[in-house]
Amino acid sequence: MFFEELGIYYEVYGEGDPLILLNGIMMSTVSWSEHIRFLSKYFKVIVYDMRDQGRSEKLNGGYNISIHSEDLKKLIDYLGFKKVNLLGLSYGGQVAEIFASKYPEYIDKLILSNTTYKVDNFLTSIGEAWKVAAKSYNGEVFFDLALPFIYSKTFYNNNFEWLQNRRKIFKELLTKEWFDSFIRLASSNTTFDVSDDLEKIKCETLLIAADEDIITPISDMIYINNKIKNSELIIIKNAGHAAFLEKLNTYCNLIKGFLI
Repeated sequence: MFFEELGIYYEVYGEGDPLILLNGIMMSTVSWSEHIRFLSKYFKVIVYDMRDQGRSEKLNGGYNISIHSEDLKKLIDYLGFKKVNLLGLSYGGQVAEIFASKYPEYIDKLILSNTTYKVDNFLTSIGEAWKVAAKSYNGEVFFDLALPFIYSKTFYNNNFEWLQNRRKIFKELLTKEWFDSFIRLASSNTTFDVSDDLEKIKCETLLIAADEDIITPISDMIYINNKIKNSELIIIKNAGHAAFLEKLNTYCNLIKGFLI
């Protein structure tokens, strides 16, 4: 389905309290297929592609990540929800932090997964490396240079054949349009810093970290945990930044347990 005003593609599954899932930077609605199968038994699950992702409108020129939080507000109003449960993963978690600090009245419960509070010099350097990889316009090159940051060492060592199959999929599916959109997304959060806004988040919050995540390490999420007073931090073992895939059943059960 499309929200024509913004050119945003979205999907709705199940019944019950609304749960909106916010994509990581390389993701689309398709990335949540297994999670939807589990979570839609308990919640009305809404997934959507932010602009410059998946099937949604592609933007021209630069923009700030905060544009997505305004789009989220308009989408919630369009769908007629008064309050929602919100899960943000990585880049989507940054959008969720902006949204929750600016529009707290819209949120029942909040989940921030593998999320930082600030793009520091280290994350800036990773982002620049990703953009260099994207400018190759080659899915296999992009996979080789970008994906080792995403998955844990444990997952790489135990699932290398699966990862090599993903590498082939990247070669087949990633287009120049996708790469250009990704570069704009990766450029949109270079000044991201919600250090002074986290205390504005008052809703009950679950923080999901992973012990092998080098992009958003546990220390980042401990900082968020200390700033959001009504928050709980859970650490998934033997997983990296892609813990939502690496430990899918554990991940979904954490969400269910927190929201029910």
